[in-house]
Amino acid sequence: MVHREQKYFAASIYFDHEEQIENKFHKIDEIMSFINGGRILIAADCNARSKTWYDVLTNSRGKKLEEYIASKQLHIINEIIERSTFLNSRGSSDIDLTVTNDKQISDVIGWEISTEESLSDHNYLKYKICVGGTYKPKKRQQRTEHKVRFKRKQNTSI
Repeated sequence: MVHREQKYFAASIYFDHEEQIENKFHKIDEIMSFINGGRILIAADCNARSKTWYDVLTNSRGKKLEEYIASKQLHIINEIIERSTFLNSRGSSDIDLTVTNDKQISDVIGWEISTEESLSDHNYLKYKICVGGTYKPKKRQQRTEHKVRFKRKQNTSI
């Protein structure tokens, strides 16, 4: 997508749990080369666990992915939430990542794991992407202004 001469890209990638995780790193490298400095958001079923993205443990795949993400100056958007991104009869884990680059990081807000039924063993991940500037919700600003006026009114009545 292009907005005011800014390029925005999105990609989805699956890391097969039976393959060496390093085999997929070149795909991300190709994506980063293709976007040529644009903004990117990557949704990944990485089949890797790490405390860095709030799983309860870090496995060897998670450690390798952590190191790769750091080496490419990418950022994990996942936030700490009580729900897991993946849940089946054998257990739950946080193996799904939302990753972005420096140019996009401040534009992704409100990351959450949805409570909506996904009909999958992976939960929906939801977030907002603010295109064209910093997100400033009007309702939140109005409520803040109202509280300030209310406090001033209380203080003047005393």
